Amino acid sequence: MNTSLLLPAALLLATPTFAQSGHQGHDMHAEKAEPSPPPPATDPHAGHDMGGTKAQPVAEERAAEAVDPHAGHDMSSMQDETAATDDVGNTPAPAPPEDHAADAIFGADIMAKSRKELAYEVGGMGYSLVTIDLLEVGFQKGKESYRFEGEAFTGGNINRFGVKFEGEGAFGERIDDLELQALYSRAIAPYWNLQAGVRYDIKPDPSRTYLVAGVEGIAPYWFKVNAAGFVSNKGEVRARLEASYDQRITQSLILQPRIEANIAFQNIRAIGVGSGLTDFEAGLRLRYEIEQEIAPYIGVEWRKQTGDTARFSRAAGEDPETISLVAGIRIWF
Repeated sequence: MNTSLLLPAALLLATPTFAQSGHQGHDMHAEKAEPSPPPPATDPHAGHDMGGTKAQPVAEERAAEAVDPHAGHDMSSMQDETAATDDVGNTPAPAPPEDHAADAIFGADIMAKSRKELAYEVGGMGYSLVTIDLLEVGFQKGKESYRFEGEAFTGGNINRFGVKFEGEGAFGERIDDLELQALYSRAIAPYWNLQAGVRYDIKPDPSRTYLVAGVEGIAPYWFKVNAAGFVSNKGEVRARLEASYDQRITQSLILQPRIEANIAFQNIRAIGVGSGLTDFEAGLRLRYEIEQEIAPYIGVEWRKQTGDTARFSRAAGEDPETISLVAGIRIWF
């Protein structure tokens, strides 16, 4: 074979065109599958008409949302509720109902009576009370005496009618002092009542009748106070101040200090009373409540007459100053 012909043939086979033509008619998809391109990103606003809006940066939109988180919400109902809340306390109370559902069940007459009784018991309830604060025996220098003091009243929280009574004497002798008061009481402030009425002294002789005006109530720190002025049918003017305090040691054991002072504005020789501070007494009683209504007690009491009253007592053979041991019982019902 001629070598001069082989060399040009080898060069021809080495060219790319001839190499490609060698693969014509062959299926090359099985050898190499080119990947398909990814689908284009979907525009969330595709198909929307955005011509009437202006694009704003996302940062501005987020800033607007942070400033007003309720933008776009209907706040009219909440504003109405806020306005209604602001008026609480200033809005006038609604008119009382004129129709009552219970009337249809029990009858209007029966329910009207029931409502009347309810109003009475809640706001205008009336009640009665009898209290005997002192019912005691006193022992001093071989002499035994007795004493009682109390009151009874009936009415409500505003208006009351009552009777006060007190007396004392020595056993085996006639009663020395006996006093009755008939009073009308009217509440003038929380814990305080204004009182007016008549006082009648049966003893000592001669008897006296007085007009009475005073106040009674609970002072700060729970002191019970009673102050009254008296004008007799003979023009004599007197006054009295009483105060006491209940100090609870236990729920049933109570210590009560008590004071009383009497004043006269002129000498009343007929009954042995001098002008000024006529007498003063201070007592200390310890009581035990078996029940709230029944409480026996023991104690001590000091009493002293002063001025002309003491002089009148000495002239009558009496001691103007005494100290007594007392024992008694307190009752109310």
